[in-house]
Amino acid sequence: MNSVYLPILIQAILAAGLAIGIVGVSHLLGQRARKNKIKDTAYECGIKADGLVHTRFSVKFYVTVMLFIIFDIEVVFLIPLCFIYRDFLANHISIVGPMMFFLLVLVLGLFYEVKKGALEWEK
Repeated sequence: MNSVYLPILIQAILAAGLAIGIVGVSHLLGQRARKNKIKDTAYECGIKADGLVHTRFSVKFYVTVMLFIIFDIEVVFLIPLCFIYRDFLANHISIVGPMMFFLLVLVLGLFYEVKKGALEWEK
């Protein structure tokens, strides 16, 4: 076996062992459902919950979350460009233009979303 992959193998074994250990300890020491359902219900300030336990979120919440994820993923694409910037400079290749174009598209998308009111919560 190649010694280069040994740290990755050790990390994978440790991660799997930790995951199995946490699930095992949770199973051994975790709370079990009993015949008395009142003791197993959530306790919140001594007041019995009225209505739905799981309320529905507004669609605006999901739109905001999706937009955040999209912009977060787009920014992640900039990280490799930052790491290889020095290599491009060494080979006399300009990378500033493509980076600025990418950021321009990102900013234009953000302005479009703000203009359409995608980030505004209903009052």
